Amino acid sequence: MNIYLVGGAVRDQYLNLPVKDRDWVVVGARPQQLLDLGYKQVGADFPVFLHPQTHEEYALARTERKSGHGYSGFNVHFDPDVTLEDDLARRDLTINAMAQAENGELFDPYQGLQDLEQKKLRHVTEAFREDPLRVLRVARFAARYDHLGFTVADETLQLMHSMVTSGELAYLTPERVWTELSKALTEATPSTFFNILRQCGALKVVFPELDRLFGVPQPMRWHPEIDTGIHVLKALDTARKQTNQVATLFASLCHDLGKGLTPSAHWPSHRGHESLGADLIPGLAKKYRWPKQVADLTEKVARYHTHCHRIDELKPSTIVKLLGDLNAFRQPETVENFVLACQADARGRSGFEQTDYPQGDVLKACLEACIDVTAQPFIDDGLTGKAIGEAMNSARVQAVANIVRPSTPPRG
Repeated sequence: MNIYLVGGAVRDQYLNLPVKDRDWVVVGARPQQLLDLGYKQVGADFPVFLHPQTHEEYALARTERKSGHGYSGFNVHFDPDVTLEDDLARRDLTINAMAQAENGELFDPYQGLQDLEQKKLRHVTEAFREDPLRVLRVARFAARYDHLGFTVADETLQLMHSMVTSGELAYLTPERVWTELSKALTEATPSTFFNILRQCGALKVVFPELDRLFGVPQPMRWHPEIDTGIHVLKALDTARKQTNQVATLFASLCHDLGKGLTPSAHWPSHRGHESLGADLIPGLAKKYRWPKQVADLTEKVARYHTHCHRIDELKPSTIVKLLGDLNAFRQPETVENFVLACQADARGRSGFEQTDYPQGDVLKACLEACIDVTAQPFIDDGLTGKAIGEAMNSARVQAVANIVRPSTPPRG
């Protein structure tokens, strides 16, 4: 029995990056041998064990053969005769197909170290095409290492394209797609994930509502980058520099989905795109199984981002209503996430990357003023029921007016 460190831990060591998780492969062993040593078996489809002290994962060397569609249609074979090279052959990228023996010796049958040095993301063998989820995984690795200069090898991109055209991606479940997408959002350069999916045609399959934004023009006065698709990816990268909250990042990406639905005869104008995009979100959330928190914030940002941009033009009563619609009086943290997404939209434009966004501070100040309004004084005055809510709303409008219109009375 021989044990090897494999996968990301080996890769990240050579990239001088922190090693977060360590996975091991066991060659020449049977399940009972590990059980006798105190390992706990956790794998249902193939033997994966947890080390009795470290609780790290140890998997028996195995091979896989395609037996159906999607990412789950595999026959798995494991026994002591499966070699280390056999096991590494089933992995996705060469940089993930390296193993390190306990004495530190590197086993690299597929030239992963060479691809690390050349900064290439390259598939290991043709077996890559058997798992459609790998198309998304390669795009995610590209997003992770783009800032280091990594690119996807041409032959791998061509293979990904052929997998898309074969229709295999249609067998991916929404949950698995969301898992990869949500991870990609928090990578160093998330826009690269979507750009790679576009290059191989996968974005049109897994997220057509986003794909159709590319080529849709916007007014050059406000959007020098013109293309809506380019803009939303710039907004996403801008948001990523400020947060790793998936809901905020996804809302930044999807804030202009409505521009893919506006009449092309009116382009580059997109009147009403806010409600068009927001009304689209609940159906997409159900179809693609987005988490509720993500869907809620995405819908609110799509509907109200231009409200935040022009907050100095809004009536105090409209601002109070906006805060109510954001559920800000019960969940004040929503405003911080909302503002971050709106700021990313404003800065996600060519030439506007460093622009100030005082609108966000104004909205947050309005929220603080409204939170200071409580029900007790009105109860003490003898108000009851609906009258308390009406009095609180009027007080909030006045409090907001003192911030946005300090020298004039509130307008409604």
